[in-house]
Amino acid sequence: MPVQKRISVGETAEIRCTLVREGRYDGARYTIRYFQRRRGELRTDDGTVFLPNDRYPLDREVFRLYYTSRSDDQQTIDVYVEDNT
Repeated sequence: MPVQKRISVGETAEIRCTLVREGRYDGARYTIRYFQRRRGELRTDDGTVFLPNDRYPLDREVFRLYYTSRSDDQQTIDVYVEDNT
């Protein structure tokens, strides 16, 4: 899904995500984390608020993230999904 290119201070952008696996492996676990240079807040659709660079378990293949801007500056966030292999 396309993601908004610009948001204003206090505005929230929805990011729709689907984890696409190349195979199904016993014991595979996934985590998600993010990095940002400016101030903002990233949370999941269940209300979990992420702290930058902390890993969080990812227990679903389809989920939504919500990013709320806390700065007037242009912002970029990097989101990483990693497996345990």
